[in-house]
Order: sequence, then C-alpha cells, then structure tokens
Amino acid sequence: MSETLAIQNETFNNLLNDLQIGDYIPSANVQALIQAESRFIKDLKINVGNALNNTQYLNRKEALLIALAVAVNEKSTLLQDSFTNLAKEAGATDAEIAEVIACTALMNTNNVFYRFRHFMQKDFYNNQPAGIKMTIMMNPVTGKEFFELVSLVVSAVNGCEMCVSSHEQSVLQHGSSESKVFEAVKTGAIIKGLIAVLA
Repeated sequence: MSETLAIQNETFNNLLNDLQIGDYIPSANVQALIQAESRFIKDLKINVGNALNNTQYLNRKEALLIALAVAVNEKSTLLQDSFTNLAKEAGATDAEIAEVIACTALMNTNNVFYRFRHFMQKDFYNNQPAGIKMTIMMNPVTGKEFFELVSLVVSAVNGCEMCVSSHEQSVLQHGSSESKVFEAVKTGAIIKGLIAVLA
C-alpha cells in the first residue's frame, strides 16, 4: 500500500470515527475515491468537520439537526442514526428529533405540491386550497425560527423555488440573519455530498 493510499484510508476512517459510524462497509464510491488516492477524501472530511463543528452562526446542536434532516430526506439510515446520536449528545431531545423528522416529511409533501403549482402557473391550481394539514408549524418545540430554517434547507435540497423563497422570508421575519441562512444551506449541501459518497 502506498503512503498516499494509507493516508487516504486513515483520513476516511477518521471521518467515520468523527461521525461515530462503526461496521461500515465502504461503498463502491468510497472504494473508487480511496483507490484513486483522490484528494476529495480530505476535502470531504474538512467540509463535514467545518459544517458540524466550526460554524459561526449555528450551534453544534442546530448543525446536527440540520444534518439529520438531510439524512432523513435522502433516506440515509446510516447517517440518520449517526446524527440522531450526535444531536442527542449535543443536547437535542427526543421531541426535537421527532420534530425534525416530521418537518422533513412535511417539506417533502409541500415541495412536490408547490413545485407542481409553480411549474403549471395555472390559476385553477393556484386558487385551490392546499388542504394539507400543517399543525406542527404552529408551535414547534425547536422554535419557529429554527423550524423555518430546517424547512428552508430541506426545500433547497429538494429544489422547490417557491418553498425556498417563502421559508427564507419567514426565517428572517423570525429574527434570523442571512448569514445563518447561508451557513445552514451550506451545511445541508455538504451533508448531501457526504451521502453521495457513502451510498
């Protein structure tokens, strides 16, 4: 084994350790990157570490809950388990974990529905009541600002322009900042990239 390959293996194993992931069988994507001695393994470890530990506007619990939302959204049970455990270590409650899961499911519903309206641009569809129950948005246990922030990140991952615009406006109205929005969306993007490698 070359020295570079050994370093790549060590870097990837350190990433798994940081995420408290054990018994992971490397995916074909991971194997391809390591065998090619790709520098992206180091980039990935740095990006994930910065997204979860070195944020300026998100605390660690918030960053991990956003990461959890993306893991749920992308159906990565491996990372869902990881981020659930890490978020609880950072102080997240069972109720907060459950709300992030519910919020992600609701955004999957809304993102499909409102993308359809946006694509069609027809008065008939736009004027029909949505009829989608959304009581969890009224008094979220994570607080209205953070609930809207998670909604925004999931909507960005799912590519719903109407939902992204609406939730970004709502986040700012509830006292957040554009800097926090930027950091949250970047965190979501990095975790989606991580999932692409691990899958």
